[in-house]
Amino acid sequence: MSFGKNVRRLIFAGAAAAGLGAWALAPRGPRGRSNAGVSATPNGIPGQEIYEDSPIPNVHFAHRGLHDAGSGLTAGYLAESVDYVTLAREMAQKAGYGVGVPGVIAPENSLASFAAACEAGFGIELDLQLTKDGHVVVVHDDNLARVAGVNRNIADLTYAQLCRIPLFPRPAKAGDARVETVSEDIPEAQSGDEYAQYVPLLTEVLAVVDGRVPLIVEYKMGEDFDEELMTRGDAILRGYQGPYVIESFHPMAVNWYRNHRPEVCRGQLAEAESFACGNVQEVKRTLAGSLLFNWLGRPDFIAFDWHGGDGFPVRSARSLGAITVSWTVRSSAEQEASDPYFDYMIFESFVPLA
Repeated sequence: MSFGKNVRRLIFAGAAAAGLGAWALAPRGPRGRSNAGVSATPNGIPGQEIYEDSPIPNVHFAHRGLHDAGSGLTAGYLAESVDYVTLAREMAQKAGYGVGVPGVIAPENSLASFAAACEAGFGIELDLQLTKDGHVVVVHDDNLARVAGVNRNIADLTYAQLCRIPLFPRPAKAGDARVETVSEDIPEAQSGDEYAQYVPLLTEVLAVVDGRVPLIVEYKMGEDFDEELMTRGDAILRGYQGPYVIESFHPMAVNWYRNHRPEVCRGQLAEAESFACGNVQEVKRTLAGSLLFNWLGRPDFIAFDWHGGDGFPVRSARSLGAITVSWTVRSSAEQEASDPYFDYMIFESFVPLA
């Protein structure tokens, strides 16, 4: 075989591989969104504009609400987090939560933190899980040890039990990142005059937000696809009249919305992964971090760890028409570093620049 034929075959193989990669990475573009009627309010509020370029309102999104205790409030971000915590408390009190109460009043993913974000005019990013008895609740960790000091899994608790477990109970204080004292005991019900925030129902959160700011709703699940979470969560969102988009790390969750609710703006969550091929799960994580499962969900946006903004997956997806959302930005320096690569930002621990 001649050298020239080998070169031609290599060129053809390289072109085919590049084409396959572009096909796998490609998002749903503006035309696809327009054809599906994607809008900021997918349930069809009369008079709402259909957005061709982006269905996401132009705001910054507060990670798990605007909170005075919880995610991101670590020593490394202390220089700016004091102002952030102060704003969260002021906005929560303005909304009527914890007025005159010392300590934590607006922990992450609480009604008070969501009300505070609304008062400040920020969008909200939040997380969905199911309780043991099938209630859709808003909470990030699958275990309550960090946020409540109770070493129990959400999936093993009923909603009634969750209502007895306060988030960041005393002696937690504003600015704490986690609860230090952990046990497996579920507290007795508190008396009515004690201020506390609990893991809320999705329906309660939607009632508090009431369309005032846009939401990024994340479906939380592990390696196994959770069909029940999808159907129960979407059934609630179908009745909501405010602006929202959905996202998930699990490509099949994005695929579910592609097949069942194409009018809803959908996003693929991801972060860069080191190449690994030790087992099937490692290969899946590597491919997911490279956005090579986009062909399953054809997402409208990519929500990517901000550190990977200048990496090949984000740059390629953006060049193919994907909207990009950074997570989780925790300082003005991180905002400045990530802004060139992202269209929207999910933040915490600092008050962002406009």
